[in-house]
Amino acid sequence: MTPRLLVLDAATETLHLGLCRGDRAWVRALPGGALASSALLPALMALLAEARLGLRDLDAIGCGRGPGAFTGVRAACAVTQGLAFGAGRPVLMLDTLMAVAEDARRQGAADELWVAVDARMGEAYAARYRWADTGWTVLEPPALREPASLAARIAGEARPQQIAGSSLLAHAGAWAGLPGASWPDSAPRAAALLALARAAWARGEQVDAACALPLYVRDRVAQTTAERMALRQAQVTAQARGREPS
Repeated sequence: MTPRLLVLDAATETLHLGLCRGDRAWVRALPGGALASSALLPALMALLAEARLGLRDLDAIGCGRGPGAFTGVRAACAVTQGLAFGAGRPVLMLDTLMAVAEDARRQGAADELWVAVDARMGEAYAARYRWADTGWTVLEPPALREPASLAARIAGEARPQQIAGSSLLAHAGAWAGLPGASWPDSAPRAAALLALARAAWARGEQVDAACALPLYVRDRVAQTTAERMALRQAQVTAQARGREPS
């Protein structure tokens, strides 16, 4: 049976939301960043309403765990936990950078590539992946990288490497002249998230809502009081929505 899945990622400046039911899919791309905490839950509820589904109609909720923007990743995990707890549904934790790789593959990228996403402060979140019929394999896990150093390393590879992600534009000088194709527009779009979620579901990777935890690769940055209050309110509201009749 084809699962009914809701997916979300708020690790970048854009909220990427998706829902699938059978062969049908609904997707959204909305402004994120500082708006992620307040915009995420209403957007998810609107998506469910459009598909005429309630939370208890879902089989699982897929969450982009990062790495990415601290506030966005935390908001995504908090909302996912609240909705999953309230609806009694499992969670699928998705690698945000792998979703970028999947998006690039859908645009025509090779089966092996680097992903480098702008991490601000002159740094990038980067990882290396390989695609096969069985799905994605992590060759090098997500880590915080200095773009120029990573570009120099990639330039020294025996054969040209393909690269995807927003770092290609944010740190254009570091990547200038690097051989190999690039996919700077790649992002953790909903179609890519849904593909990863379906594969994770088929492999039986569902976890309890308590395991909806962010992936951090940078030393912890303290939250402000306002951020903590906003995330707590988002989780409380999500739990209340999950208890409403479908």
